[in-house]
Amino acid sequence: MMPRILVIDDDPAISELVTINLEMAGYTVEPANDGIKGQALAVQLQPDLIMLDLMLPRVDGLTVCQRLRRDERTADIPVLMLTALGQTQNKVEGFNAGADDYLTKPFEVEEMLARVRALLRRTDRIPKAARHSEILNYGPLTLVPERFEAIWFGKTVKLTHLEFELLHCLLQRHGQTVSPSDILKEVWGYDPDDDIETIRVHIRHLRTKLEPEPRHPMYIKTVYGAGYCLELPDEGKAMAQQDNSAALEEHK
Repeated sequence: MMPRILVIDDDPAISELVTINLEMAGYTVEPANDGIKGQALAVQLQPDLIMLDLMLPRVDGLTVCQRLRRDERTADIPVLMLTALGQTQNKVEGFNAGADDYLTKPFEVEEMLARVRALLRRTDRIPKAARHSEILNYGPLTLVPERFEAIWFGKTVKLTHLEFELLHCLLQRHGQTVSPSDILKEVWGYDPDDDIETIRVHIRHLRTKLEPEPRHPMYIKTVYGAGYCLELPDEGKAMAQQDNSAALEEHK
Protein backbone atom coordinates (compact mmCIF):
# COMPACT_ATOMS: atom_id res chain seq x y z
CA MET A 1 0.00 0.00 0.00
CA MET A 2 1.48 3.32 -1.08
CA PRO A 3 1.89 6.07 1.51
CA ARG A 4 -0.98 8.51 1.98
CA ILE A 5 -0.11 12.21 1.86
CA LEU A 6 -2.34 15.01 3.16
CA VAL A 7 -1.84 18.28 1.23
CA ILE A 8 -3.11 21.34 3.15
CA ASP A 9 -2.97 24.33 0.78
CA ASP A 10 -5.59 26.91 -0.23
CA ASP A 11 -4.00 27.74 -3.60
CA PRO A 12 -5.90 25.59 -6.16
CA ALA A 13 -3.08 25.75 -8.73
CA ILE A 14 -0.40 24.64 -6.28
CA SER A 15 -2.64 22.00 -4.75
CA GLU A 16 -3.44 20.56 -8.19
CA LEU A 17 0.23 20.60 -9.24
CA VAL A 18 1.32 18.83 -6.06
CA THR A 19 -1.52 16.32 -6.17
CA ILE A 20 -1.02 15.34 -9.82
CA ASN A 21 2.72 14.81 -9.43
CA LEU A 22 2.39 12.88 -6.18
CA GLU A 23 -0.27 10.62 -7.70
CA MET A 24 1.89 10.08 -10.78
CA ALA A 25 4.66 9.00 -8.41
CA GLY A 26 2.28 6.43 -6.92
CA TYR A 27 1.15 8.16 -3.72
CA THR A 28 -2.41 8.46 -2.42
CA VAL A 29 -3.26 12.14 -1.93
CA GLU A 30 -5.93 13.79 0.23
CA PRO A 31 -6.46 17.58 -0.16
CA ALA A 32 -7.58 20.20 2.36
CA ASN A 33 -7.95 23.92 1.65
CA ASP A 34 -7.94 25.45 5.14
CA GLY A 35 -6.31 24.89 8.51
CA ILE A 36 -9.31 23.57 10.39
CA LYS A 37 -10.22 21.00 7.74
CA GLY A 38 -6.55 20.03 7.40
CA GLN A 39 -6.13 19.39 11.11
CA ALA A 40 -9.36 17.36 11.25
CA LEU A 41 -8.28 15.21 8.29
CA ALA A 42 -4.86 14.66 9.84
CA VAL A 43 -6.51 13.21 12.95
CA GLN A 44 -9.06 11.21 10.95
CA LEU A 45 -6.80 9.80 8.22
CA GLN A 46 -3.48 9.43 10.07
CA PRO A 47 -1.52 10.09 6.84
CA ASP A 48 2.09 9.06 6.35
CA LEU A 49 3.10 12.65 5.53
CA ILE A 50 1.55 16.11 5.73
CA MET A 51 2.41 18.89 3.27
CA LEU A 52 1.38 22.12 4.97
CA ASP A 53 1.17 25.69 3.66
CA LEU A 54 1.86 28.47 6.15
CA MET A 55 -0.63 31.05 4.88
CA LEU A 56 -3.99 29.33 5.26
CA PRO A 57 -7.53 30.64 5.86
CA ARG A 58 -9.26 30.11 9.21
CA VAL A 59 -6.16 28.79 11.01
CA ASP A 60 -2.60 29.49 9.82
CA GLY A 61 -0.09 26.72 9.12
CA LEU A 62 2.16 27.44 12.10
CA THR A 63 -0.77 27.05 14.49
CA VAL A 64 -1.91 23.87 12.72
CA CYS A 65 1.60 22.41 13.01
CA GLN A 66 1.81 23.24 16.71
CA ARG A 67 -1.57 21.61 17.33
CA LEU A 68 -0.56 18.49 15.40
CA ARG A 69 2.60 18.17 17.49
CA ARG A 70 0.66 18.52 20.76
CA ASP A 71 -1.84 15.80 19.77
CA GLU A 72 -0.45 12.31 20.46
CA ARG A 73 -2.45 10.97 17.48
CA THR A 74 -0.53 13.17 15.04
CA ALA A 75 2.64 14.08 16.95
CA ASP A 76 4.90 11.73 14.98
CA ILE A 77 3.57 12.38 11.47
CA PRO A 78 6.28 14.12 9.41
CA VAL A 79 5.38 17.64 8.22
CA LEU A 80 6.81 19.30 5.12
CA MET A 81 6.18 23.05 5.11
CA LEU A 82 5.31 24.26 1.61
CA THR A 83 5.22 28.06 1.43
CA ALA A 84 6.19 31.24 -0.37
CA LEU A 85 7.72 32.61 2.85
CA GLY A 86 11.38 31.76 2.36
CA GLN A 87 13.27 34.04 4.74
CA THR A 88 15.49 32.46 7.38
CA GLN A 89 13.21 33.68 10.17
CA ASN A 90 10.21 32.05 8.49
CA LYS A 91 12.10 28.74 8.38
CA VAL A 92 13.13 29.05 12.02
CA GLU A 93 9.50 29.65 13.01
CA GLY A 94 8.42 26.65 10.98
CA PHE A 95 10.97 24.32 12.55
CA ASN A 96 10.21 25.66 16.03
CA ALA A 97 6.54 24.87 15.39
CA GLY A 98 7.49 21.26 14.68
CA ALA A 99 8.05 21.05 10.91
CA ASP A 100 10.47 18.38 9.69
CA ASP A 101 11.43 20.07 6.44
CA TYR A 102 10.74 23.28 4.51
CA LEU A 103 10.23 23.78 0.77
CA THR A 104 9.90 27.29 -0.65
CA LYS A 105 7.55 28.16 -3.52
CA PRO A 106 8.18 28.18 -6.43
CA PHE A 107 9.87 24.78 -6.40
CA GLU A 108 10.95 22.13 -8.83
CA VAL A 109 8.75 19.04 -8.86
CA GLU A 110 11.77 16.74 -8.64
CA GLU A 111 13.00 18.57 -5.53
CA MET A 112 9.56 18.20 -3.94
CA LEU A 113 9.50 14.48 -4.67
CA ALA A 114 13.03 14.08 -3.30
CA ARG A 115 12.02 15.78 -0.03
CA VAL A 116 8.93 13.59 0.23
CA ARG A 117 10.95 10.41 -0.34
CA ALA A 118 13.53 11.49 2.24
CA LEU A 119 10.89 12.16 4.90
CA LEU A 120 9.11 8.87 4.27
CA ARG A 121 12.40 6.95 4.36
CA ARG A 122 13.27 8.48 7.68
CA THR A 123 10.00 7.50 9.31
CA ASP A 124 10.62 3.95 8.08
CA ARG A 125 14.02 4.04 9.71
CA ILE A 126 12.74 3.73 13.27
CA PRO A 127 14.79 0.63 13.80
CA LYS A 128 17.50 1.94 11.47
CA ALA A 129 19.86 1.92 14.41
CA ALA A 130 18.46 -1.40 15.55
CA ARG A 131 18.81 -3.03 12.13
CA HIS A 132 22.52 -2.29 11.87
CA SER A 133 25.42 -2.87 14.20
CA GLU A 134 25.82 0.82 14.99
CA ILE A 135 26.79 2.63 18.17
CA LEU A 136 23.77 3.01 20.43
CA ASN A 137 25.45 3.95 23.69
CA TYR A 138 28.55 5.63 25.01
CA GLY A 139 29.20 6.93 28.50
CA PRO A 140 26.04 8.59 29.84
CA LEU A 141 24.07 8.27 26.59
CA THR A 142 21.99 5.33 25.36
CA LEU A 143 19.62 5.57 22.40
CA VAL A 144 16.36 3.58 22.34
CA PRO A 145 15.30 3.50 18.65
CA GLU A 146 12.00 1.69 19.19
CA ARG A 147 10.68 4.62 21.26
CA PHE A 148 12.76 7.53 19.98
CA GLU A 149 14.18 8.07 23.44
CA ALA A 150 17.55 8.72 24.96
CA ILE A 151 18.70 7.53 28.37
CA TRP A 152 20.80 10.48 29.48
CA PHE A 153 22.63 10.21 32.82
CA GLY A 154 20.04 7.63 33.88
CA LYS A 155 17.00 9.73 32.92
CA THR A 156 14.68 9.11 29.98
CA VAL A 157 14.47 11.95 27.45
CA LYS A 158 11.76 11.86 24.76
CA LEU A 159 13.03 12.95 21.35
CA THR A 160 11.34 13.80 18.07
CA HIS A 161 12.24 11.69 15.03
CA LEU A 162 14.59 14.37 13.78
CA GLU A 163 16.24 14.93 17.15
CA PHE A 164 16.80 11.20 17.48
CA GLU A 165 18.36 10.89 14.01
CA LEU A 166 20.53 13.96 14.57
CA LEU A 167 21.79 12.68 17.91
CA HIS A 168 22.34 9.23 16.40
CA CYS A 169 24.38 10.81 13.58
CA LEU A 170 26.61 12.66 16.07
CA LEU A 171 26.93 9.60 18.31
CA GLN A 172 28.38 7.52 15.48
CA ARG A 173 31.29 9.97 15.43
CA HIS A 174 31.44 11.08 19.05
CA GLY A 175 34.57 13.13 19.67
CA GLN A 176 34.78 14.02 15.97
CA THR A 177 33.50 17.08 14.11
CA VAL A 178 30.61 16.30 11.74
CA SER A 179 30.12 18.79 8.89
CA PRO A 180 26.70 20.31 8.13
CA SER A 181 26.75 18.71 4.67
CA ASP A 182 27.24 15.24 6.18
CA ILE A 183 24.46 15.88 8.69
CA LEU A 184 22.03 17.01 5.99
CA LYS A 185 22.81 14.00 3.81
CA GLU A 186 22.50 11.48 6.65
CA VAL A 187 19.61 12.93 8.65
CA TRP A 188 17.53 14.78 6.06
CA GLY A 189 18.45 12.51 3.18
CA TYR A 190 19.23 15.06 0.47
CA ASP A 191 22.21 16.98 -0.86
CA PRO A 192 23.13 20.04 1.18
CA ASP A 193 22.51 23.65 0.22
CA ASP A 194 23.81 26.91 1.65
CA ASP A 195 21.13 27.18 4.33
CA ILE A 196 22.12 25.33 7.50
CA GLU A 197 19.51 27.03 9.69
CA THR A 198 17.64 23.72 9.60
CA ILE A 199 20.45 22.08 11.55
CA ARG A 200 20.97 25.00 13.93
CA VAL A 201 17.35 24.95 15.07
CA HIS A 202 17.39 21.23 15.86
CA ILE A 203 20.79 21.45 17.58
CA ARG A 204 19.28 24.14 19.84
CA HIS A 205 16.33 21.85 20.60
CA LEU A 206 18.69 18.98 21.51
CA ARG A 207 20.74 21.24 23.77
CA THR A 208 17.59 22.35 25.56
CA LYS A 209 16.83 18.70 26.38
CA LEU A 210 20.36 17.46 27.17
CA GLU A 211 22.56 20.33 28.29
CA PRO A 212 22.56 21.67 31.89
CA GLU A 213 23.10 25.15 30.41
CA PRO A 214 22.02 25.15 26.75
CA ARG A 215 23.63 28.54 26.08
CA HIS A 216 26.97 27.17 27.28
CA PRO A 217 26.97 23.59 25.95
CA MET A 218 29.26 21.00 27.50
CA TYR A 219 28.41 18.06 25.24
CA ILE A 220 27.02 19.21 21.87
CA LYS A 221 29.64 21.67 20.75
CA THR A 222 29.81 23.97 17.76
CA VAL A 223 33.11 23.86 15.90
CA TYR A 224 32.91 27.18 14.09
CA GLY A 225 33.33 26.89 10.35
CA ALA A 226 33.47 23.09 10.53
CA GLY A 227 30.30 21.62 12.09
CA TYR A 228 29.24 19.99 15.37
CA CYS A 229 30.90 17.61 17.78
CA LEU A 230 29.34 15.37 20.45
CA GLU A 231 31.81 15.14 23.32
CA LEU A 232 30.79 12.51 25.85
CA PRO A 233 32.66 11.50 29.00
CA ASP A 234 33.54 7.83 29.41
CA GLU A 235 31.62 5.69 31.90
CA GLY A 236 33.78 6.55 34.91
CA LYS A 237 33.67 10.29 34.32
CA ALA A 238 29.96 10.13 33.55
CA MET A 239 29.27 8.51 36.93
CA ALA A 240 31.32 11.19 38.67
CA GLN A 241 29.41 13.96 36.86
CA GLN A 242 26.09 12.30 37.76
CA ASP A 243 27.12 12.11 41.44
CA ASN A 244 28.15 15.78 41.39
CA SER A 245 24.86 16.78 39.80
CA ALA A 246 22.90 14.81 42.41
CA ALA A 247 24.88 16.45 45.21
CA LEU A 248 24.15 19.89 43.82
CA GLU A 249 20.43 19.09 43.60
CA GLU A 250 20.40 18.04 47.26
CA HIS A 251 21.92 21.35 48.35
CA LYS A 252 19.40 23.46 46.42
